[in-house]
Amino acid sequence: MKPTCDRSGYSSGPKEYLSDMAACSEARTMAVCTIRNFVDGAEIEFDDRHSSEKIDPASGVVSALVHEADQSVVDAAVAAARRALADGWATTPVRERAALLRRVADRIEARFEEFVAAEVADTGKPVALARELDVARAVANFRTFADVVAAAGQESFLMDLPGGRQALNYAVRKPLGVVAVIVPWNLPLLLLTWKVAAALACGNAVVVKPSEETPSTASLLAEVLTEVGLPRGVYNVVHGFGAGSAGEFLTSHTGIDGVTFTGSSATGSHVMRTVAPRVRPVSFELGGKNAAVVFDDVDLDEALTGLSKAIFTNTGQVCLCTERVYVHRAIFDDVANGLVARAAALRLGEPTDDRTTTGPLISKTHREKVLSYFALAEQSGAKVLTGGGIPRLGEALDDGSWIEPTLWSGIGNDNRVLREEIFGPVAALVPFDTEEQAIELANDTEYGLAASVWTNDLRRGHRVGQAMNVGMSWVNTWFLRDLLSPFGGMGLSGIGREGGASSLHFYTEPTNVCVQL
Repeated sequence: MKPTCDRSGYSSGPKEYLSDMAACSEARTMAVCTIRNFVDGAEIEFDDRHSSEKIDPASGVVSALVHEADQSVVDAAVAAARRALADGWATTPVRERAALLRRVADRIEARFEEFVAAEVADTGKPVALARELDVARAVANFRTFADVVAAAGQESFLMDLPGGRQALNYAVRKPLGVVAVIVPWNLPLLLLTWKVAAALACGNAVVVKPSEETPSTASLLAEVLTEVGLPRGVYNVVHGFGAGSAGEFLTSHTGIDGVTFTGSSATGSHVMRTVAPRVRPVSFELGGKNAAVVFDDVDLDEALTGLSKAIFTNTGQVCLCTERVYVHRAIFDDVANGLVARAAALRLGEPTDDRTTTGPLISKTHREKVLSYFALAEQSGAKVLTGGGIPRLGEALDDGSWIEPTLWSGIGNDNRVLREEIFGPVAALVPFDTEEQAIELANDTEYGLAASVWTNDLRRGHRVGQAMNVGMSWVNTWFLRDLLSPFGGMGLSGIGREGGASSLHFYTEPTNVCVQL
């Protein structure tokens, strides 16, 4: 039976069709979906002439038409959000907001495979990764922030006054207001729900601008939020691009009260300039050029497993991925050979195949960027340890945005390959001799998002982990993070922190009340 596509852009039809993810490769060539803007609780019918094509990264086939929001649509979305706040959402009791977030988590679980299908179709990532990471984390995000807001206390203290009298000070937490939520294409559902769950928990209304590359799950989430009873206008989605499109219209809008953004450092800098005249608060998680430091006392197999995940997960398209690996000279060859073997064991192929470990890059445009660094490394005299080209995967996939996992040696920190974020399944290996040298090399960057340290000496692990100039520092692990911990970076990697209490601080404004007793 030929599948149909509904308004959210994911495959729909017979239940058995959705449960058989292997059939999704056929769906890519059989149906083109229409993805619309969602404003004030409903989709907006729009002129198809203002639509863009969404390309399936795995096959290169057009999979959807996405309606681009113009200024009037963005205006309507912001106005709907402001009305929702005024109509009572901002003052909804915390227990009711927490209960609603838990219902959202339950509904995502009930529609788990639909979210997986949408995420795989948008990003081309392996279905196993989408299930294990993206959709599972979406569920966890809503439950976590329901718990956080339900347990949050208020600051209060007594102030002694002359003459023995006192004053009581206490803080009242109020929603920030209308929050512009701008999310990238690499982890679209995970990062969307990370921001939206916290914003809604705090009583804000949101206008979401997903990446033009990955619009589907933001629209599917709109259905779920409607199903669980979220008031109209609290969650709105506007599709489009950046400059001269929905992104610019939203960030420059006088009706927004704050911006949370994950994406490139260059775009974050532009957004900051846009909101600066109105002095709006921002939370930015930007690029990274993350380092791993591997000492000669390490458990080699454990380190190789962790490093291969850090370099190759999601085809290297995670802001936390490692692109610089500093290895003690005594074990340099062992680590290099081990990582080459791990790269060879990766399985590139049809994303809906459970055996696939590695998907394509998000687009051919991004692949051209990554390939330009392949050329730069070659011109610089780097030794290619593995990869360095475009794989051939058969007629059905060869027009996709595939690239080979790649490792280099023979270049140092003065090379652009080690200084600029590439955002692909790549890493350069560099030897070091002393702990001090390793720290200096790892910190020699304008970025400051994440680092990992690999050693069996616990004292050294603490010492070097704390010496890393980053927002997140791991010892003998990678990507392990409690959702209550602060998340963010330094330098070109961003400003502000989200997660746990840090999210409450960003998504609310405290009012101190002082009462003389």
